Amino acid sequence: MGKVYLVGAGPGDPDLITVKGLKTIQQSDVIIYDRLVNEELMNHAPKNARLVYCGKSPDYHVLKQEEINNLLCKYAKDGCIVTRLKGGDPFIFGRGGEEAEVLARNGIPFEVVPGITAGSAAPAYAGIPLTHRNYSSSVAFVTGVKPKGYHAIDYWRHLALGPETLCIYMGVRNLPHICEILINHGRSPLTPVALVHCGTTEEQQTVTGTLEDISQKARGISNPAMIVIGEVVRLREEMKWFEEMANHHEFQTPAVSG
Repeated sequence: MGKVYLVGAGPGDPDLITVKGLKTIQQSDVIIYDRLVNEELMNHAPKNARLVYCGKSPDYHVLKQEEINNLLCKYAKDGCIVTRLKGGDPFIFGRGGEEAEVLARNGIPFEVVPGITAGSAAPAYAGIPLTHRNYSSSVAFVTGVKPKGYHAIDYWRHLALGPETLCIYMGVRNLPHICEILINHGRSPLTPVALVHCGTTEEQQTVTGTLEDISQKARGISNPAMIVIGEVVRLREEMKWFEEMANHHEFQTPAVSG
């Protein structure tokens, strides 16, 4: 029997993977990795490691989740050390919980290696602190896709006057609807909003506005993007350190090393 590591690769910048996550890559026989994983990390895999791409975009899945689950079990039962490499954190909208359930039911040893989720990293690189003593003492990570078993209006109604900061994954397509519902259920139309596209990478782009106008301003923004809603977005103008670094061509951060 082998072993499976469910590893968070971080939000995009390869330097943001954890030390333990890097070690699992270096010892792997098989690496099964997602679309949002920076492929530079594959350079640290053993030369004879099998690399299996199972990327998922909103409209297309190379492999269905059941097929991924079956591969994890198959390779582990063949005696392999398997790294399931997922963008961000495997247990935050990464379906890592479902994979862990399957492994547990099949008696396969596994470990979870948490990663830095885009919900915290993308705003940080955009100069937006999710909490701040003067602006927000609560934050919620939520999905922009209606959860099964919930009515969409009820889902957003509960969030409208709840946490002061909302970080929304997978919400670009539904952005106009999300803004409309939040306003209808009590959030001020003037609540600041930011969209951060490809956060932590050189392709990062940030657009800001309010609930009433962000849908128009962000028309050119596509997935992957994080949506941040709340007063903390106001701090971006004085804290946008990543753009300042980009303007001075200071992207040369130390490469990941083993």
